[in-house]
Amino acid sequence: MLTDIEIAQQAEMKKIREIADEMGLSEDELESYGTYMGKFTDEYLDKVKDRPFGKLILVTAINPTPAGEGKTTITIGLGDALRRAGKKTMIALREPSLGPCFGIKGGAAGGGYSQVVPMEKLNLHFTGDFHAITSANNLLAAALDNHLQQGNQLGIDPKRIILKRCLDMNDRALRNIVIGMGKRVDGVVREDHFIITVATEVMAILCLAEDIFDLEKRLSRILVAYTYDGKPVTAADLKCVGAMTVLLKDAIRPNLIQTLEHTPAIVHGGPFANIAHGCNSVRATKTALRSADYVVTEAGFGADLGAEKFLDIKCRLAGLKPDAAVLVATVRALKYNGGVPKDQLSEENIPALEKGIGNLGKHIENLQKFGLPLVVTLNRFVSDTDAEIEYVRQFCEERGCKLTVSEVWAKGGEGGAELAEAVLDLLQNKESNYHPIYDTELSLEEKIKIIATEIYGAKGVEYSPEAKKALADVTALGYGNLPVCMAKTQYSLSDDPKLLGRPEDFTVNIREAYVSAGAGFVVAIAGSIMTMPGLPKVPAAERIGIDENGVTVGLF
Repeated sequence: MLTDIEIAQQAEMKKIREIADEMGLSEDELESYGTYMGKFTDEYLDKVKDRPFGKLILVTAINPTPAGEGKTTITIGLGDALRRAGKKTMIALREPSLGPCFGIKGGAAGGGYSQVVPMEKLNLHFTGDFHAITSANNLLAAALDNHLQQGNQLGIDPKRIILKRCLDMNDRALRNIVIGMGKRVDGVVREDHFIITVATEVMAILCLAEDIFDLEKRLSRILVAYTYDGKPVTAADLKCVGAMTVLLKDAIRPNLIQTLEHTPAIVHGGPFANIAHGCNSVRATKTALRSADYVVTEAGFGADLGAEKFLDIKCRLAGLKPDAAVLVATVRALKYNGGVPKDQLSEENIPALEKGIGNLGKHIENLQKFGLPLVVTLNRFVSDTDAEIEYVRQFCEERGCKLTVSEVWAKGGEGGAELAEAVLDLLQNKESNYHPIYDTELSLEEKIKIIATEIYGAKGVEYSPEAKKALADVTALGYGNLPVCMAKTQYSLSDDPKLLGRPEDFTVNIREAYVSAGAGFVVAIAGSIMTMPGLPKVPAAERIGIDENGVTVGLF
């Protein structure tokens, strides 16, 4: 059996110019990055800005497990299946981060015969967007510390600096550091921190900005620190917003690649859904919606994280209205939620399935609360039995939604035909009544409570004294009417990764909060979630290398 990278390396890709020609783009409407990748130019983005939107289909999933769910694989496979059905279709995805690529998760290009390509370039440096975001963030950090060194005219309190440096890598040793050590000319000694690039506010801003001018305005509002007398200091005060914008002027333009079946795919932006808002860029989604009749997009991790933020933050801020949702699950993941060890998931176990399927049930309820018509799809494994699939089918039907079985990993778009048919039927016969789950005029604590109780199923919320004060300070500064971006573990509906299935009678613990004023939301950090992940004991990086023929191996 071929690995994902072997399948991708054997693919017969079309040149990106051919994909652009099929979309009707002129020579000056796509800038090529090598043979198989490109960026839309401002000429194309301006040309399509008044076109009506196509249908927007959100793909989300149950909480991730070590058994695998395959949300990106389903997203790509559904796009290919819709195109096979004669529909003008595009896919809109996030860019992969090097952190999970070399850590546990691996890449983010899909899998099997449902992938976007070129897989290696996408999973590594791609078009340099993440490097530009890292540079812009760290330029701001350098300007801040230079301001301290050069006399600190703004009166910044070194103990109240909010901005953190970043790196697109899992490196726990950088979470808490001391900088400025050495001679007097080496800077002011202070505690500092690193976060992974995908968790930065610069990433969020790039993903939510409508254009380069909106990007610049948002960058100027980044809150970097407080003065000794408690006044906020912004990026604009440090006078480097123009330079940051220049660093991002190419990165803000969406990227175009293709699937194995040559369906156009826009891949742009990449915030994690457990520590950020978890969606590809607004610009990418709107460009796809103006370029195709059907757009399939995904939101990170489970529906409690990515989908909630897609629906409460991205769609609200960008004026998007999703038309349907696809909820991805696997029999193996549901049995894992029911307490079955990973090495026993291939055995039929209806009692465990019955115990763990509550996780699927909660996500169905949540999407229905947002007013979205949905279909559930099982990403099928060869070990799934007919009895197990039938049990899931009956469970879904009792909750008013159809179950389909997808085999896109093994068969590409052909394996998504049943799902595509169900989605088209949903779009034709059921109207979306999408609405956010809360009103932004509520207090921050009320919004957090609604997310925790309505979406996670918690009995309540508890706050650390630091978080309580931070929310009060943010509200006093005038940011109380912003949406809330929750940061919590992806592995559970709760903030405890060990509570699988559908936990009950638990409390969500908020330990930290801060405002991302430029992005336009307030972040609430729950439980022990980290904004700078660490590598596992045996990182994926150990399997990656170059063989005797100069070919990349081990990347998946």
